[in-house]
Amino acid sequence: MKTAAPGPSFETASWARRIAALAVDWFASTLVVIAFIGLEDYTATGSPAPAYVLLVYVVESALLTWAVGGSFGKIATRLRVVRVDLSTRPLNPLVLLARQVAIALVIPPLVYRPDGRGLHDMLAGTATVTLDVYRTLGRTSGPTSGTSDR
Repeated sequence: MKTAAPGPSFETASWARRIAALAVDWFASTLVVIAFIGLEDYTATGSPAPAYVLLVYVVESALLTWAVGGSFGKIATRLRVVRVDLSTRPLNPLVLLARQVAIALVIPPLVYRPDGRGLHDMLAGTATVTLDVYRTLGRTSGPTSGTSDR
């Protein structure tokens, strides 16, 4: 019989902070779409703008999480995404893209473990932590700092 995978040995970020980060990301993604298509087209009935906002959000958050350890909203709210196994290997950008698509589906973040990790984090092997926890884990600059485990 298989036992459940152990959770992280560190504290994960509160849902309130994660929701704040999502709100910041969504607002920023909306502004990017408005900048490209204009406010009139954004507010037009039947506009594809909401789909564009979702696409911008998914791509932005996956790329920035890969590059700097968190989306624009996570960085602004002092959160970071880390590997649960505490490995210092860079996060896989395709796994991060799949993680963000899962978040966009809404259900995965609503299915979570007692340790605060949503289904999207469990699938990606990640956890969202505060900047203070991130620093105590030995990471001071970016997601690839520290020693390599190759």
